[in-house]
Amino acid sequence: MNEAFYKWLFESIAGLTLIGFGLSLFGQSVIYKSRGESLKKWFWWGTLSLVLINSGICIFGDAVKNRMQFEFLKTISERQNKN
Repeated sequence: MNEAFYKWLFESIAGLTLIGFGLSLFGQSVIYKSRGESLKKWFWWGTLSLVLINSGICIFGDAVKNRMQFEFLKTISERQNKN
């Protein structure tokens, strides 16, 4: 039960951090494009930002799964302790 809690704690923080960092890089790539920088520069920053955003969403989704597992196991444990 504790393993699911610690996985949730780590993955939720990591997922949200990656999403935020990816969005920041996406904004930077938009700035590069609007300034007329070379395709090479803004394209790779934009691609990296999308990879980070999608990775963050996947990790955060797994964190939600682990939190649900933790809550389920906690409920079962509480029911067994009552009986």
